[in-house]
Amino acid sequence: MTKQLAIVGASGHGKVIADIAEQLGFTVKFYDDAYPSKTHIEHWPIQGTCADLIALHTTPIDVVVAIGNNDIRQQKIQLLQQNNFNLITLTHPTAVISKYAVIAQGTVVFAGAIINAFAKVGVGCIINTSAVVEHDCTIGDFTHICPNVALAGGVIVGSKSWVGIGSQVRQLITIGDNCLIGAGSTVVKNIPNNVTVFGSPAVPR
Repeated sequence: MTKQLAIVGASGHGKVIADIAEQLGFTVKFYDDAYPSKTHIEHWPIQGTCADLIALHTTPIDVVVAIGNNDIRQQKIQLLQQNNFNLITLTHPTAVISKYAVIAQGTVVFAGAIINAFAKVGVGCIINTSAVVEHDCTIGDFTHICPNVALAGGVIVGSKSWVGIGSQVRQLITIGDNCLIGAGSTVVKNIPNNVTVFGSPAVPR
């Protein structure tokens, strides 16, 4: 029997999630709040808004939120959880995940990503293409680890933070909540909550 998956968010990010889902045997349906002014994403029709999804499905179905913005992704995930949808985790077939790693609901792990032993990844995270989350790392809820990021062992990244493409984080570093790490940065010192850093070494901007 074909598995059905609702994807909330018809964007470039959503295209990649749909591709992963289809490789895993799902048939996907998109929902986006730009509907009806936006009716398609590539060849996939958009079925309605997120509110339409909730109204149309009185029995729980599987859903993934494909929205890059951490705050909006959190809002949509929590709304769907309140309405008893099955928030699932998707992992690309080429990702490598230790049997000792823990990944919470609603997280998507993209192609080529590696999550090593005893790493913990929170709810609604994005572990993007070829990102490396080494042993004993902890990733907070609704955080985005961008493509080609490398987190060395024991790194802690707080909730709703964004680690930009190609960045590297030294072992045992702590990055707070709601932080932004600019693309290509090298993080060698702890970063408190609500701070934006760029550069190599990364410094506040």
